[in-house]
Amino acid sequence: MTVQKLTTQILQKKSFLCVGLDVDLEKMPAHLLQEEDPIFAFAKAIIDATHDLCVAYKPNTAFFEAYGVTGWIALEKTIKYLNENYPDHFTIADAKRGDIGNTSTRYAKAFYEDLNFDSVTIAPYMGKDSVEPFLAFENKFAILLALTSNQGAFDFQTKLIDGKPLYQEVLKTASQYKNSDRLMYVVGATKAEYLKEIREIVPNAFLLVPGVGAQGGSLEEVVKYGKNDQIGLLVNSSRGIIYASKEKDFADAARAKAMELQQQMESLL
Repeated sequence: MTVQKLTTQILQKKSFLCVGLDVDLEKMPAHLLQEEDPIFAFAKAIIDATHDLCVAYKPNTAFFEAYGVTGWIALEKTIKYLNENYPDHFTIADAKRGDIGNTSTRYAKAFYEDLNFDSVTIAPYMGKDSVEPFLAFENKFAILLALTSNQGAFDFQTKLIDGKPLYQEVLKTASQYKNSDRLMYVVGATKAEYLKEIREIVPNAFLLVPGVGAQGGSLEEVVKYGKNDQIGLLVNSSRGIIYASKEKDFADAARAKAMELQQQMESLL
């Protein structure tokens, strides 16, 4: 995957929607629990129902890892299904990894080489030597947590360091790392008012924006302050799409919710 290819998909589909796959056995329709692999069956149905409306999928690895080996096998099957059937979609392993260099390299190999994801979310707290290993893989991307959508973001991310919010220092510092052109950044939709300043620091980078939908973020505000000349946005919706229904029509309901967002995006573009 390349940035140009992703941008082309956005313009062709008139959509910058990313569908989050937070697969929870307790929330999915009961009839799927009779399947041999209900996790994969649910993910596959959502993908098939929404693929023409979105440009990216983001499996949240915690929702797979929680089920042990069974969940990891389902994750492998999900990313394989995406790569074989919808290879033009950008894939994100929402794993939020981050550790010292040799460990980060192993994490990167796991998600980039073994599972063949296009990108992985990473935490920047340990600094340069925990981030750069993820940037050493050509045509692969690291998506750095910059300003997240949760309430606890205010515990650290907006604290002033020498008069500047910490998240701004994270952005400025990370943008100087080796192969930083392979960096994208997580910026929560519930923090849309910060996007103007963020764009001044990283004008050309893609931003992964969670928080639209279930968390109450405004798509209009995100586009107003976050869009750049190449669009540069991936707006994620997870629960608002995939759990639109717990009945047998769950895939159709997910498609309807995805279409609502896609149509909003088309009008805003």
